[in-house]
Amino acid sequence: MLAVHFGAGNIGRGFIGQLLSQAGYEVVFVDVNTALVDELNQRKMYHVQLATAGNPRSVVEGVRAIHGQDVDAVAAAIASADLVTTAVGPNVLGPISGAIAAGIAKRLADHPRPLNVIACENMIGGSARLKEHVFARLSEELRAQAAELIGFPNAAVDRIVPIQQHEDKLLVTVEPFFEWVVDQSQMVGDVPQIEGVTYVDDLAPYIERKLFTVNTGHAVIAYLGYQLGAKTIDEAMQNEKVAKAARGALQETGALLVAKYGFDEQAHAQYSEKILARFANPLLSDDVVRVGRSPLRKLSRHDRLVGPALECMERGIHPVYLSLAIAAALLFDSPEDEEAVRIQTDVKEFGWEHALRNSTGIPAGHPLEEVVRRQAQLLQEWTRTK
Repeated sequence: MLAVHFGAGNIGRGFIGQLLSQAGYEVVFVDVNTALVDELNQRKMYHVQLATAGNPRSVVEGVRAIHGQDVDAVAAAIASADLVTTAVGPNVLGPISGAIAAGIAKRLADHPRPLNVIACENMIGGSARLKEHVFARLSEELRAQAAELIGFPNAAVDRIVPIQQHEDKLLVTVEPFFEWVVDQSQMVGDVPQIEGVTYVDDLAPYIERKLFTVNTGHAVIAYLGYQLGAKTIDEAMQNEKVAKAARGALQETGALLVAKYGFDEQAHAQYSEKILARFANPLLSDDVVRVGRSPLRKLSRHDRLVGPALECMERGIHPVYLSLAIAAALLFDSPEDEEAVRIQTDVKEFGWEHALRNSTGIPAGHPLEEVVRRQAQLLQEWTRTK
């Protein structure tokens, strides 16, 4: 069996690639990092290390790589693949769609058979977004064929990768916990048997559970930790104010998820505590600036902070801690982050109120505005006394 995976980075090697290899696939990585591609082709294996006591390692074998600019080679691999996956980041789905479209076109011309393409990205509807990009590059005739034979099932993925400091450029350290949930109803052909993958008929509850717990919690800690001078996520979790805010935000999103999807309240509370423990693990240390990067995306109307805050308001849940994190995100001023610079420029030129509406999509006059405004004042008191 052959799996083509786009993205030979830490998640690609340490999570998706590892599970595919363990399931018996030959894994072909596609990446534009020439050094990584050459090293994978030379060694045809790498190690994955767990961020836990003893740092146990496992070997991933039977792998090779293709440079992403070699579109013909990538297309040939897709034409004969049994599965295609990605872990490249939401903004890279568009750039890789050309090679995927070329591969699908070659597959449909040479030997038409079902294929599933799963985008394992930190976003809602990643595979659906990738499908839009790919289909835009296919002719009308090929789109009709692809609609029947090529599936783009959405997925939810979760695994923390700490800051990497290895001499071995292929070694990757990951946390023991992981989750990969795939929408089986959107698949075509046989369902791949991959240990560690959970197939469900309705992905929405799992997508939002992950987004509104893991991603929300990460963002709350990163933005508040940044304002209070912490350098890493685990360091931020040592601050009582940050830890209280993170737990409070997850209680707010937890109440929303239980009301919306019927999750068991006690089981979800235990899930949230497990997430908080992961954030506090010093072996999973991650930079607050890295976690907080791209604040405009993370502050957008349907993402991890504003999305659940607005839904909480609709259900009578007061999103105090989510609003505190929104206020902190609007103050995130990392000079290396283009989106952060844009927000701060907006604040300076047009004022905080304008920046709040422009960056978050919160409707003018919405009651959430006042909650965020009050929490921004609280945050100012925190930063004065830090």
